[in-house]
Parts: sequence; structure tokens; C-alpha cells
Amino acid sequence: MMRWRWLLGKLLLTTLDAETRRRGGRRGEHEHEYESVRVVESQVVAGVTFSVSKMSFGRRVELMTRIREVARRMEFLDAGADAGGKMDAGLVQAEVERLYVAWGLKAVSGLVVDGVVAGPELLAEAGPEELFREVLAAVRAETGLSADESKNC
Repeated sequence: MMRWRWLLGKLLLTTLDAETRRRGGRRGEHEHEYESVRVVESQVVAGVTFSVSKMSFGRRVELMTRIREVARRMEFLDAGADAGGKMDAGLVQAEVERLYVAWGLKAVSGLVVDGVVAGPELLAEAGPEELFREVLAAVRAETGLSADESKNC
């Protein structure tokens, strides 16, 4: 019951905060400012920044829902002893990594791919792989999982 009251209070504060900003007023001292994304400067591609979603309860549920079936397929294929099964498991792992980035990457700034300003989709599709890997590591860091732990999700 307390959580629902807290959630309703949070929703009310968010609504009041938007109204206060609309009127140009000040926020109360008791309110906490929270950014739901973290902006990261790329260490592998100079001049590029990207925004990664911070973890929240709702986002964790969404991520788990997205990767549940893919992870089950990966586990099944990983158990196979033949080379084809291992290759399929590798492809499923790449699919899981792409899902992580699609879920967590909100924006890319400072990157142009083939004359087009890159966003999350274009980064995964045709952008530099080392930048994709850096974004993947940042998303995993926000989930609180290491690369090995996220393979098992």
C-alpha cells in the first residue's frame, strides 16, 4: 500500500513540477531532480556522445520481456554439440546484444554514417562496430549486469 501511495505521490509531484515549470516558478527544496538517461562521451570515436537509459523498474521489466525468448533459444542452442548449433548460438547472442542496444540507446550525437546523421538504428546497422560495442558496454553497466551475466538473461 505504501508503494502505491509513493507512486501516486511521485506522479502528482511530476505533474505539479511540469505545471510549476510552465508557469516559470521555482521547484521546492524537497524535490529531487532525476535524469532518466546518462550522456556518455565516446572513448573510441572522437566527438561522439550517446545517451543511455538508466535502469528503472519499468525498464527492467521491459528489457526482461524483450530478451526472454531469445535467451531461451540461445540456451537451447548452446547445449548442442555440433558446430552448426554453436554458430546459431553465436547469432542468437548477437541478437541479444542488438536488443540491449535497441532498448538502452536513446540518442547518438556527432556521428554521420554514409552521409546520414546516425541514430540508434543506423549505429547498429552500419555504424562502427567498436562504437556499438562501447554502447553495449554502457547499456550493460546501466543494467547492473556484466557481459557474462547478461548472456544468461
